[in-house]
Order: sequence, then C-alpha cells, then structure tokens
Amino acid sequence: MRVLPVLDLLSGQVVRGVAGQRETYRPIVSRWTTSAEPLAVAQALRDAYGLTCFYVADLDAILRRQSNIAAVGSLLADGFSLYVDAGIRTLDDALQLPLQLELVIGLETIVGPDELQRLSESVGSNRLIFSLDLKAGVPLAREAWPSSPRAIADLAVALGVRRLLILDLAKVGVGEGLGTDDLCRDLRRASPNLELLAGGGVRGADDLTHLESLGLDAVLVASALHDGRLTPEDVARFR
Repeated sequence: MRVLPVLDLLSGQVVRGVAGQRETYRPIVSRWTTSAEPLAVAQALRDAYGLTCFYVADLDAILRRQSNIAAVGSLLADGFSLYVDAGIRTLDDALQLPLQLELVIGLETIVGPDELQRLSESVGSNRLIFSLDLKAGVPLAREAWPSSPRAIADLAVALGVRRLLILDLAKVGVGEGLGTDDLCRDLRRASPNLELLAGGGVRGADDLTHLESLGLDAVLVASALHDGRLTPEDVARFR
C-alpha cells in the first residue's frame, strides 16, 4: 500500500480540508513549511517524507470551473507524478488536461454513467481513477446514478473502471478514520484485481496498518502529514 499526500487547491493555495465544509477551508498550516503555495508545500513533503506522487484536488475547478492548471504544471515540471481531480464533467474536459496526469473522475462532477463509459473508452482505464464521492456515507451523485455506494461502485466497474477511489468528505481532516472500511473490504473481496484507493480521516500509523489489512492499494493523507502524526519512518513502511 502506498501513501498519497493530498494537495487541496483553493484560490491558488493549498488549504486544509475539514469535513467537506469547503466554505471554511483555510490555507494549510504545516510543521514542514511556512508556505501554502502548492509547489513549496509539495517540495517540503518530498523533503520530509520522500514522497513524489501526489493527489491534487483542484477545488477551484470543481466548484467554480476555474482551473489551477499553472500550479499543476509547475508540479509536473519539478518531477512530481500527479493524480488530479480537476472537476471533470465530460470527456471534452478531460481532453484539455496534460497527458502526464492520472485523471480522477469525481462522482460529484461527472454528468452521468454514460459519460464515465465514454471517458473509460477514450482516455483508457489505466489512466482514469473513478472517485466514489460520499458525504457522511451518502453519494454525491446526480439522479442518473444508483442510490447506494456499492451499487455505484459495481456500475462503475461494469462500465470499464479498473481504478476506484472511495472518499468520504465528511471524514476529511477530522481525525476519525475513514468510515468506509466495510465498503472497501467488500469491494476488495468482490474485485481482487481492482486498484482500490481510499481517503479521509487517517489519524496515524495504526490506521495505515489497518487500511493495508483491508487490501487497499493506496491511501490519501493530508492532515496527519502536516501535523506530524505520521513520521517519515511511518510513511517509509508504505511505499
């Protein structure tokens, strides 16, 4: 299992996500840097933890359709590998993004299952990660989708998705654990070859050990890195 550090970008800065209440997000406070500028934060985490692959949530693109593409470009130019949620709604949105990016297709923004299938066929399942976006266990989905998280996940796999992220925004930044353990465990049992990622609420090294036991391939982490609850030695075990 790998650790993927998260950069939540809002108004051009890295912010601290808390419980999905985006109107309250403020610039990150980190023990590793005094800056909230995306490249500086990424460099500081790379220096501290040796991490070079990051998950980027472009909240300006997701909420306002205003991209932080310049910041993404600077990260790519400095050698970072990126999984980017840029608020993709349609295939046309995806085709505007750099080919070097791993594209995160959020349930919150994609227009529907048909468009997800188009993306999977055109972009390729090896470059696409479908994010099953939840808030307190409830899917952040349009009416075209099933009502339950498991049914949405099963449909996504049937449409060609081979990389799936489970993300409950209500758990982000509050230090209560992921809250999606049962869903992750069930999906791993049902789809052994699915690349399975999860995020939200990691508290420390014990959580990482537990999540690895669920069969996750990667876990998203932010606050526990910036607060130092995860040490470089902790993270070194999960590469």
